[in-house]
Amino acid sequence: MIYVWIILAILVILALMFNGLVRSKNRVDEAWSDIDVQLKRRYDLIPNLVQTVKGYAAHESGVFEQVTAARSAAMGAGSLNDKLAKENALAGTLKSLFAVAEAYPDLKANQNFLQLQSDLTDTEDKIQAARRFYNGNVRDYNTKLQVFPTNLFASMFGFTKRDFFGIDENGPEAQPVKVQF
Repeated sequence: MIYVWIILAILVILALMFNGLVRSKNRVDEAWSDIDVQLKRRYDLIPNLVQTVKGYAAHESGVFEQVTAARSAAMGAGSLNDKLAKENALAGTLKSLFAVAEAYPDLKANQNFLQLQSDLTDTEDKIQAARRFYNGNVRDYNTKLQVFPTNLFASMFGFTKRDFFGIDENGPEAQPVKVQF
């Protein structure tokens, strides 16, 4: 009879560990979904912003091409790591677009541009908040994968480490914007 209780206790402990890992994994997935919603919003705003700036700064075609290419690359990214890298590159190209806009006072006074800029800034703030939420959940999840006793069973259950959504220190998002006319 004592062996039955021991086996039941072990099964309960395994079930609790498994359920905790599932909950943590689902929180990470939910947090990524929040980021994805904001990224979609950013993708929708960028073409309107580029068109507005194009009307004032037609000779800045290199910047427009970079923003458009970075947007397309980010939208088509496959793996999470690829998505993270391409999103950081897109954020860097958007900095260049706003730097170009600074050189055109009429553009900076345009209501459509101001609204788009405000919407994009709001979206970027929401992306950063979602990124912090995601990274907090990834930290908690990865910690569960590394601490005893769940680390003994996590890989057996198929749980794997997740990557943080960070800024590439050598990437365009971390670099100051250089504008040349």
